[in-house]
Amino acid sequence: MKKLILSCMLLLISCVCFSQDREAIIKLMRNQQTAWSNGDIDGFMQGYWKSDSLMFIGKRGPTYGWQQTFDNYKKGYPDKAAMGKLTFRIDKVELLGKRDAFVMGAWSLAREKDAPGGYFTLWFRKINGEWKIVCDHTS
Repeated sequence: MKKLILSCMLLLISCVCFSQDREAIIKLMRNQQTAWSNGDIDGFMQGYWKSDSLMFIGKRGPTYGWQQTFDNYKKGYPDKAAMGKLTFRIDKVELLGKRDAFVMGAWSLAREKDAPGGYFTLWFRKINGEWKIVCDHTS
C-alpha cells in the first residue's frame, strides 16, 4: 500500500513539474512575440541559447550561432515596420524529459503591405534552470 501511495505521489509531482515547464516555454514564446511586435530584436533573441551551437534553419539553410542568427534577423528586419506584429499559434508542446522539449506551430506577421507566415518546429533545452531554444526550423 505504501508503494502505491508513493508511486501516486511521484506521478502527481511529475505532472505538476511538466505543467510548470510547459507554461514556462509558452511564456517565453509570448515574451518573444511581444518583443518582436515592439520592434525589439534584442528582447526577442533572449529566448535563444546564447551559444555558437545554436542552430537556425530557414529557407536559405542552416545558420549556426547566436550572433549569426541575431545578425541575420537585424539584416532581414531592419526596423519595426519590417518586423510587423508577430503572432504565434502553438499547436504542440511535448516535453521529452526533464531538459528537452519539442514545440510545433505557426507564425504570422501583420505588416502594412503584406502578411507573411509559415510554420516552425523548435527544440527547447533547459539550461541552468531556464528554457532556451537550441534549434529553430522556421519556414
